[in-house]
Amino acid sequence: MKALVLEAYKKLVYKDFPDPITGDDEVLIKVEAVGICGSDVHGMDGSTGRRIPPIVMGHEAAGTIISLGSDVKDWKEGDRVTFDSTIYKLDDWYTRKGMYNLGDGRMVLGVSPGDYRRHGAFAEYVNVPQHILYRIPDSVTFTQASMVEPVAVAAHAVELTPLELNDTAVVVGCGMIGLFVVQVLRARGCGNIIAIDLEDDKIALAKELGADAGFNPKRDDIHKEVEALTEGRGADVAFEVVGISESVLTAIDSVRRGATVTLVGNLAPVAEIPLQAVVTQQIRLQGSCAICGEYPAVLDMIARREVNVEAILSAEAPLSEGAEWFQRLYNKEPGLIKVVLKP
Repeated sequence: MKALVLEAYKKLVYKDFPDPITGDDEVLIKVEAVGICGSDVHGMDGSTGRRIPPIVMGHEAAGTIISLGSDVKDWKEGDRVTFDSTIYKLDDWYTRKGMYNLGDGRMVLGVSPGDYRRHGAFAEYVNVPQHILYRIPDSVTFTQASMVEPVAVAAHAVELTPLELNDTAVVVGCGMIGLFVVQVLRARGCGNIIAIDLEDDKIALAKELGADAGFNPKRDDIHKEVEALTEGRGADVAFEVVGISESVLTAIDSVRRGATVTLVGNLAPVAEIPLQAVVTQQIRLQGSCAICGEYPAVLDMIARREVNVEAILSAEAPLSEGAEWFQRLYNKEPGLIKVVLKP
């Protein structure tokens, strides 16, 4: 098969690659659409340490089942499917507790942090276990289904966060995941959504997708602007969707006493926090890791048009041109958010 292989850091090559070997409990999928994740772009240069070459990256995908392992049930050739990015064990302690995203021995497609190597979906074919499969509704396209994974990341963060009807939420970072957080919050009945980003075009898009207000820290005093919209208290919840000290500080500074700040971004391995402010204001900080069962709900939300994934889509291109599109995303080309590749 053909695959886009990270042969060395900053070196992506479209080349012949061995076909996947399908296990007894796995299916082989012909990849129809696969999205470039921001974590893939950051992993390409080795900065995250989670994409060790050689590796076929790619964990946001959809396709058609073309063959079944001997133990596979309830699926057939020709089924249109997408799949979780996390491959987890069914007999794990965390899985039994409903937290498969935290399970021991879990793997992420297209990731190779050193403990394991699991090739992903920037290829013509990919093999996955049957228990992470999800059927694509007839009204949802392969391209839309390839973006279920990032929407589910956003939905998981919202699901973890104590949120009441008409609450005010701040979303710091209006990249792809942040824009999906905005849409999921709107679908969940959030009252006032405030988007914060360093780029005005992303703020404008966030407002098109459901944010009520947007501010840029380069010119706006975020603390004062949020207070003005919340009767002087601050937001009830905040979502940090970047993963650096500055945005974490912005999120904490935007909430009221007793609020919850959910940390979704993980760009930097270490971030500074204002300890005394967190303690004396009884602010709850929590992390949100990946996905834990949100796929069916997200597929339904996309089918019902409650989440507009096309608004995030910047381009669709052949997998053979993947290296070029990776470089354009790496260079932070203005207006470029989501690129979906077609093998």
